[in-house]
Amino acid sequence: MKFDADGRAVLVVEDSDDDFDTVVASAKLAGIGNLLVRAIDADAAAALLFGPGAGDFAFMLLDYKLPGLDGLSLLRQVRLDSRLSHLPTVVFTTSSNPGDRAAFYGAGANAFHVKEVQYLECLRTLQAIFDYWLNRVVLPKGMNALA
Repeated sequence: MKFDADGRAVLVVEDSDDDFDTVVASAKLAGIGNLLVRAIDADAAAALLFGPGAGDFAFMLLDYKLPGLDGLSLLRQVRLDSRLSHLPTVVFTTSSNPGDRAAFYGAGANAFHVKEVQYLECLRTLQAIFDYWLNRVVLPKGMNALA
């Protein structure tokens, strides 16, 4: 198992148990050893990002449709915080609406992926996301959360 992006955890904001299980399975298949920290809604994610002892995450995998505050609203809050403004954020959602995609990019998302219906395709997409954000992207020093 390998640890990438300096071994930092990945924040997964996902309310669906099945979808989170797919994220975990894809990380295992990709050989990723980084801790996956789950938040089931935007409030839990905000506590992990802004609260006491806030974590330093390699990137955030963010669902759009969450109970309570949605993923877009959370992303807007993140981008307003100087400590988190460069946190790589990958939207992983069931929405294929071009307006939603434009709104997320307008709010500062780094990538927008529609969840595949077929399980194996979904695993492949997630593996590619992990590979890209943990193995291939090199951010300038200080461009990570809480740097």
